[in-house]
Amino acid sequence: MEFDTKTPLWSTADELSFAYPSARERWPVIVTAAIDDVHRSTAAASDAGVIEEGKRIVSDLAKLKYELQHGRQLTPLPDDGQPDIAGYNQELEQRGNPNWLDVAWLYSECYMYRRMNSLFSLSKHWKTYDIFARQKTASIRSSRPAILELAAKYKDIVAQIEKDKTAPPSESKSADEVEAAEKLLFIEMCEICLWGNATDLSLLTNLSYVDFQKLQGAEARKASEKNILVNDLPAAFAALRELQKEGKPERRVDFVLDNAGFELFVDLILAGYLLTSGLATTIVLHPKTIPWFVSDVVPADFSALLNALADPQTFYTSLSDDDKHAERTPKPLSDQEVDNVKFLFQQWSTFHAEGQLVLRPNTFWTEGGSFWRLPTSAPDLWDDLKKSELAIFKGDLNYRKLTGDAMWPATTPFSQALGPLGGSSGLRVLALRTCKGDVVVGLPEGRDEELRAMEGGGGDSGARKWAWTGKWAVVEFSDGVS
Repeated sequence: MEFDTKTPLWSTADELSFAYPSARERWPVIVTAAIDDVHRSTAAASDAGVIEEGKRIVSDLAKLKYELQHGRQLTPLPDDGQPDIAGYNQELEQRGNPNWLDVAWLYSECYMYRRMNSLFSLSKHWKTYDIFARQKTASIRSSRPAILELAAKYKDIVAQIEKDKTAPPSESKSADEVEAAEKLLFIEMCEICLWGNATDLSLLTNLSYVDFQKLQGAEARKASEKNILVNDLPAAFAALRELQKEGKPERRVDFVLDNAGFELFVDLILAGYLLTSGLATTIVLHPKTIPWFVSDVVPADFSALLNALADPQTFYTSLSDDDKHAERTPKPLSDQEVDNVKFLFQQWSTFHAEGQLVLRPNTFWTEGGSFWRLPTSAPDLWDDLKKSELAIFKGDLNYRKLTGDAMWPATTPFSQALGPLGGSSGLRVLALRTCKGDVVVGLPEGRDEELRAMEGGGGDSGARKWAWTGKWAVVEFSDGVS
């Protein structure tokens, strides 16, 4: 805690914060879903040991839910042999053994997921069980139209990029025109990655290399840009493009991942594009080491996605439990759709096999504190991360951790709110975040007030409700040198 910001933190006791309904409404629902999932798997088991432990885990999850709903004190985490337990328990003591309804939001939410995981890690038969795996798989299934659409367009873009690498310079296009088109394509790819699971199919309709050569962005993308309150993508592109022009042989880009399922798919779309275009030579993906915040990526989710893409016909036409319940049969994929999806599998698996697409999990990402602690709590990870040309932090939780989940004025510069990761840290940071929590920085003067004044924005209540829904986004860049 000594390295955290001294700015006050959002708390579950603050009735004006999204932390307040989160602790009282959202968290009990999440634990209930976990209970249902384990009960379902226990009922399907035949091994007596699995059944016995499953019943005990259900009972312990029910106890956690009771403590949440009745505002009991947070209790020390049991020692499951992992190095982060001591840090969690030390911080719990430093915070004065608080109760669920009056505690720092970021710490308590991380604590909840870590405590849930300890119930499994202390077992014999359930150690690697992911209570959120079903939901992640369902996300890939339900995103079938978007995945098929993006797969087709991405394949065309990659083919054109590869063709242009060997084509003679065009007399009809200047170097500036070509770079402007590349910049627009980079922005489009990043914005699709930004919206993740919220991506509307309308955003994809005009994504093609030809459009960008003509410097024509999709109307849907232009419409969505009004909801991006800060958009620093041009600065991020300029940094990567300059390194490419300089001919630096190794140019690494890191992704600190957020959600699995379709969001991981669009992360890989962006990663594959960066490698194909030459804006990066290596991509390092940073997943979590344990099931986390319902849908966050763990290494197994990467394998599950690639397996689905390797045989999309089987994946998308096999009957899920929901299909069976609704008595429906999924429509088979066309041969072209299968080819498009398999192209992604072949390219991405090749990148992975050749060391250009690397997974690098670390227990730091599931500790209870903010990323302000990274240089001191995980110095090896910090030193490694600084070898990257750009670190892309995906999603709301990573944004909250970057900024300490503190009650910053909305006009606070992004680099300042990063603390040790901003300023002259030597790390270029790009945050792609749809707003689903209170902390927001980097806004122009008066913009927060304008948003609060909109319908449902919070008005004069003092709450920043506009930032709770995922409708608005920020894309913020810190160059790490100023």
